[in-house]
Amino acid sequence: MGKRRVGMLTVLGVVAAFVVAGCGGGGGEQGGGEGGGGPAATIVSDLPLQGSSRGQQETVVNAISLALEERDYMAGDVQIEYVSQDDATAQAGKWDEARCAENAQSAAQDEEIVGWIGPYNSGCAAVEIPILNQAGLGMVSHGNTAVGLTKPGGEPDEPERYYPTGQRNYTRVIVADDKQGRAGAVWMRDEGVQSVYILDDQETYGKGLADQFQQNAEELGIQVLGRESIDPNAANYRALMGRIAQLNPDAVYFGGITPNNVGQLVNDKVAAGMSNDDVIFMGADGILEEAFIEAAGDAGEGVYATFAGLPASELPGAGQDFVQSYEERFPDSPVEALTAYGYEAANVLLDAIERAYNADGQVTREGVVRELFATGNYNGVLGTWSFDENGDTTLTELSGERVQEGQFEFNRTIDVGEG
Repeated sequence: MGKRRVGMLTVLGVVAAFVVAGCGGGGGEQGGGEGGGGPAATIVSDLPLQGSSRGQQETVVNAISLALEERDYMAGDVQIEYVSQDDATAQAGKWDEARCAENAQSAAQDEEIVGWIGPYNSGCAAVEIPILNQAGLGMVSHGNTAVGLTKPGGEPDEPERYYPTGQRNYTRVIVADDKQGRAGAVWMRDEGVQSVYILDDQETYGKGLADQFQQNAEELGIQVLGRESIDPNAANYRALMGRIAQLNPDAVYFGGITPNNVGQLVNDKVAAGMSNDDVIFMGADGILEEAFIEAAGDAGEGVYATFAGLPASELPGAGQDFVQSYEERFPDSPVEALTAYGYEAANVLLDAIERAYNADGQVTREGVVRELFATGNYNGVLGTWSFDENGDTTLTELSGERVQEGQFEFNRTIDVGEG
């Protein structure tokens, strides 16, 4: 990561690294207390900082730090302490269910913490939301897209099972997968695809996204030749791709994330005689990262990926200002797809903390949740948007990218509207 105001804190008994960004040396009582120079509060980010997602998520930590630096670690009159948590393990090489639960339980018991940014993975969110809901801790995710986290469309008991108190505490600044599934199907239709084979990695995000894509593909008249889940730990997928090749599909769709062996999957697809020119391979934002290109190698050339938002190059004016500021501050950590979304999440949370203190005279979890859901006509780096009653963004523009000469390049915008 680029240089920034951080220190390392090792927590005994917890297999996690915490990066603490100070609020300039203040020692005020946390949670809105007045001691030591004014009210103060702590916010946390929870991201996979090990494995193939590390590079992209480190840029999100940088973006959060930039948002705080621009405010001198203040949300209005409130000093802010920032703690960066890691929800991945070296053994898993990605997010870990036990670590997600552990991080959430620790934060739930720490009354100094009044806001949570993340997580990145929807499966981790499914673990954390119920814990933090019971604690009344407001969440803003930059990357979760699984439909069932906020509204019907996933499993039969979603989203109710995530909110044991009956009150919502979770929001996200990125578009959900009902829209991303639609965008992928629309893009395939526009590319002339008439038949597709669908795969997923068995995770909350990947399976849910594949479900949404399948529904929309069928509605658009694309024939689904088959659907199955892969074993992310398989040595190879030669037999699977051989079977798929015999069906002569126009496309293969994958719902899942880079750490779940998608690089091997693409290599075996191409080796089975299905070049990316002849048979489209399309994923979603779970593979929209440098780590996928490294894992896929030459076989990744021409791969399609949807993104539940807009890449940095297509952001409106304020987004371009952010990109310039970020690149100046972190020249050795290039902007990735979700970097601006982390910055937006941080600023939305900081604004909610400021409004809660101004309205209540103190910072409480209840006040922060109230103000998060009151976010409306927000003029940020992503455009002008609001949170709806479910905590979802009102933005409807998504984008498509393709791997060209070894890197993802913007291809098109896909606006799925309210449908």
